[in-house]
Amino acid sequence: MSDGSRGVGSGPGVLGGPGSGGGRKRAPRLIFLTLTAERRLRRWINGRGGDRGISAPAAGVLLHLAGHPGASTGEVAEAVDASAAGLSGLLSRLEKAGLITRAADVADRRTIRVNLTEEGKAALGVVQSALGELNGKITDGFSVEELAVVARWLRHVSAVLD
Repeated sequence: MSDGSRGVGSGPGVLGGPGSGGGRKRAPRLIFLTLTAERRLRRWINGRGGDRGISAPAAGVLLHLAGHPGASTGEVAEAVDASAAGLSGLLSRLEKAGLITRAADVADRRTIRVNLTEEGKAALGVVQSALGELNGKITDGFSVEELAVVARWLRHVSAVLD
């Protein structure tokens, strides 16, 4: 099943399945392949950050805060595509690990601002290094043009499902 020939999206008319267009060549099982790749990416990232307690979602938070210091919890949730409840637990774990701080905004006490600590900045370096290695692994052997098509397709998927 590793080639996606069965499983998610194997019904009639789905991703080139039976009944999708006569004699046309069957399209790749894009949904299955995308979900499988996402799980493996998370597992790889979690394996690299596990000794510091940095999961794939935590890495996303650290990366966002590096470019947006003092972001509100709502801004962080939007950036990492997380629910408020899910993000709250993640931020609690990151704060307990000493990687971030949370504080009420001075102008609007209802807004909570999030920042990296010095330890968080050090962990960010580990995350960036690991993700650089990962990016090299998953893009090796593909041309710039091929990667542009993949990136365009992934942005399209996100846009049509919003």
